[in-house]
Amino acid sequence: MNIFEKTFNFGKKKRVPDGLWSKCPKCANLIFNKLLEENLKVCPKCNYHFVISCHRRLDFLADQGSFVEFDKEMVSADPLNFSGPKSYANKLAEAKNKTQLKEAVLTGTAEINKKLISLAITDSRFIMGSMGSAVGEKITRIIEHAISKKIPVIIVSGSGGGARMYEGMFSLMQMAKTSGALAKLKEANLPYLSVLTHPTMAGVLASFAGLGDITIAEPGALVGFTGPRVIKQTIKQDLPDGFQTSEFNKEHGFIDLIVERKELKSKITTILDYLT
Repeated sequence: MNIFEKTFNFGKKKRVPDGLWSKCPKCANLIFNKLLEENLKVCPKCNYHFVISCHRRLDFLADQGSFVEFDKEMVSADPLNFSGPKSYANKLAEAKNKTQLKEAVLTGTAEINKKLISLAITDSRFIMGSMGSAVGEKITRIIEHAISKKIPVIIVSGSGGGARMYEGMFSLMQMAKTSGALAKLKEANLPYLSVLTHPTMAGVLASFAGLGDITIAEPGALVGFTGPRVIKQTIKQDLPDGFQTSEFNKEHGFIDLIVERKELKSKITTILDYLT
């Protein structure tokens, strides 16, 4: 370094600490993380709704301190002893370590503006929120609890995976089991609100996520059975703009309401007022 560089402090690279900023996947805007958190992980420029954890969603959806978790220790077995380059046991261990969850769904009772509900929230960070036997069992039990206590059910789905192939038929059975439990809920004349977030796909959508009395989605969420890339390759045709987004599905009658994250709690409260 020469005398000129020393005098004006050139050559010294100032390093910005990691973890202060996030880049929006939609508009590429850099967002200060504190601002992003205050805005419930929604981009202030383009309104892109970031994927969030089940616990973060619980924080702003349920009344503070009202959540009581059910079946916290329930975990998936490995009925097929699935092996290969990445065994099922290893994938489960990695997912548990990454998310600090024991399964891909959080279930329990909570209050939303002092209204008691049964609540389930899936988490796409845990093997894409796919449905194994533990996920199906936990959701079925929380629905059965709602029937016994005569309270509404709300399930927030964020599952890019469907039935968990590592469990074979045991996983596929959960589609019928959760659907059967919801049929019993309907017989009891108790409301079920299904909230679809990005992404909600495959067997999850084809079972409990697609059976709401009222179906709500966050803006821009990917909602469908098979991904658009696979569909395009199969039918050999271009797909419509916005295919499988919340907006596309609402336009075609599959979704009832699109609600922004910051308005979700108040909107659910209003709907429950009508239905109960």
